[in-house]
Amino acid sequence: MDQMRKAERKLLGSQIEEGLMEYIQSKPLAIGDKIPNEFELAEMFGVSRSTIREAVKGLVSKGVLEVRRGSGTFVVSTIPLEDDPLGLRKLEDEYKLALELFEVRLMIEPEIAALAAEYATPAECRTLKERCDEVEALCLNGKNHILKDVEFHTWIAKCSKNRVVENLIPIINTAVMTFANLTNRSLKTETIKTHRAVTDAILNHDVVGARCAMITHLTYNRQALIALSKEKKEKKSRNIG
Repeated sequence: MDQMRKAERKLLGSQIEEGLMEYIQSKPLAIGDKIPNEFELAEMFGVSRSTIREAVKGLVSKGVLEVRRGSGTFVVSTIPLEDDPLGLRKLEDEYKLALELFEVRLMIEPEIAALAAEYATPAECRTLKERCDEVEALCLNGKNHILKDVEFHTWIAKCSKNRVVENLIPIINTAVMTFANLTNRSLKTETIKTHRAVTDAILNHDVVGARCAMITHLTYNRQALIALSKEKKEKKSRNIG
């Protein structure tokens, strides 16, 4: 009986840890932000403080949270260690990192989309359309779409039927989340339009169209990021001057 209770507590702790991670990413909370205290989190998730402590401890071990005695618990990364195999979270210049990630994405994601257009099954196409619809609905309703955006790109990678590509998914996810956080999810109209173009091409098994649509999607976002980076530098320069 004791072992069963321990197993149940462990399972609940893992579920709350996942819920807390989703809360951090969907809020979204930025690096340096303080999360609610134990009392507030316990009330938010409807569990005991001990379960919250276990969940926080799990995210501390994954490099997401840091407990500062007397101050509280703070976000030190929005990407768990296991989702960052290349250690990209250690790089300080997020704009430079995001642009470098776009360079890599432009090398591989158009071909991933092309493979998906060639190999996706009817069932997988239906799921892809559902993912696209979900992102669109969130954007139109002014809600956070980052997690669903990640799911959308992840599913395209799975549809490629390439087992090596599936191991690249954490890198793609890191890129999507880094870009979304930097732009504060402001490119909603563009996201809807370009996601739909990629989806339609894959559903139609249009290999060339899927490749081109993904290039357009990534290029547009990259240009938007360059503009934001330039704006930030100019603002910084004015403040210094």
